[in-house]
Amino acid sequence: MFEPSLMNRRRALKTAACGFGYLALAGLAAQCASAATTPLVPKTPHFRPRAKRVIFIFMQGGPSHVDTFDYKPALEKNDGKMLSFDDARTIANTGKRATPQRVMKPLWEFAQHGQSGRWVSELFPEMARHVDDLCFIHSLQTEGVAHGPATLFLHCGATNFIRPSMGAWVTYGLGAENENLPSFVTISPSSGNGGPRNYGNAFLPSVFQGTALGKAGSPATEATIRNLANISSSFGAQQRQFELVRELNAEQLKRTPGDHELEAVINSYELAWRMQNNAPDVIDISNESPTTLDSYGVGQKATDNFGRQCLMARRLCEAGVRYVQITYGDNTANPAWDQHANLPKHAEHARAIDKPVAGLIADLKQRGLLDDTIVWWGGEFGRTPYAEKNGTGRDHNPGGFTVWLAGGGVKPGFALGETDDFGHLAVKDKVHMHDLHATILHLLGLDHERLTYRFDGRDFRLTDVHGNLVKAIIA
Repeated sequence: MFEPSLMNRRRALKTAACGFGYLALAGLAAQCASAATTPLVPKTPHFRPRAKRVIFIFMQGGPSHVDTFDYKPALEKNDGKMLSFDDARTIANTGKRATPQRVMKPLWEFAQHGQSGRWVSELFPEMARHVDDLCFIHSLQTEGVAHGPATLFLHCGATNFIRPSMGAWVTYGLGAENENLPSFVTISPSSGNGGPRNYGNAFLPSVFQGTALGKAGSPATEATIRNLANISSSFGAQQRQFELVRELNAEQLKRTPGDHELEAVINSYELAWRMQNNAPDVIDISNESPTTLDSYGVGQKATDNFGRQCLMARRLCEAGVRYVQITYGDNTANPAWDQHANLPKHAEHARAIDKPVAGLIADLKQRGLLDDTIVWWGGEFGRTPYAEKNGTGRDHNPGGFTVWLAGGGVKPGFALGETDDFGHLAVKDKVHMHDLHATILHLLGLDHERLTYRFDGRDFRLTDVHGNLVKAIIA
């Protein structure tokens, strides 16, 4: 019989201590069981990473590098001259080489900025303040002369085959940092030029596909997750319902082991349940300070929309989302930066994105997030140094263009590679898109040659059988 008089405080603590140990063991066992059944459990990288996450700022349509970051005095000197340019686009369209075209100078003035003295045109006065944090690649080359194949290649490493997107590969390789949120989110993606394939999983298990918030061409205020809150039932009732569905799903999975599609559905249900209590706060920017909102251009007509997207990206990364893509684009036949006949429209797009992007860099830096976050800015290709059809725009140019990276282990205030005197083709320290993919994976601790998935009898990877590490840009 239990005698209260014999149970003093010291004896009670000794007895309870065994219970504490049991609780800790049970918690660890639950985590291990979850890890065994959840594909999104955090995974050990191949080697020590320099970065934990990526924010990809996609400039859909191909901004003109010779009007933004790649200063070419020869365009000024030869403005208006008819010169011949061999490029893949001309050959694809006409079957002819060396077609004479009218050289067109930059429409905006260039100046050097920062201690690094990097050239930036007057299109981007806010980004110009941060050149000492940026790492420029002026010699990027890609595949595909049209938006569709080039955009697919940018995202998936292939111009035509259905392959997993880069965000899906990163999620597959590293898992989720926060089990209550998706590991891969794309904000305002376009439905054209690859559409969902640009954030899809292809033959990887469905759980690795991206979660889309909003769509290109729609207000960023609509970039949210529909039906996230359930106001018709109490939390207790929702929890009981969830537990019942979970038990039914577990029984179904026992009958069809190895069914990846069913596993993905079950994981999506469980993630949705966890997101109900976490995602609303993460994607709600209303609690940000007026100073922060202003730094992104939120509340200002020209910059409000993209500013919201950039601020949401920072909040998602801060909350543990591994790969975030922001798309500046639309769902029209001619993507945003695609100025074949009206290059001055670049100024409108630049006003919309300049302050938000600069605000994102500054915000990440002051919060200590830039050190382990890769920020990647760029389009699917650049534009030609000549006026298309002797008009007022520029054609597509996959042979040499500029992108920049910041944070996450890349050299700040650095520039790699060169295009020729006219900015037409990469001629020095060429970097292929496969090389860029391989390097970003490396910074995340992933070896692009080891990050493979076996499908239809062969091992696939993001870089296919290509890709070299661009060591020169790594700090």
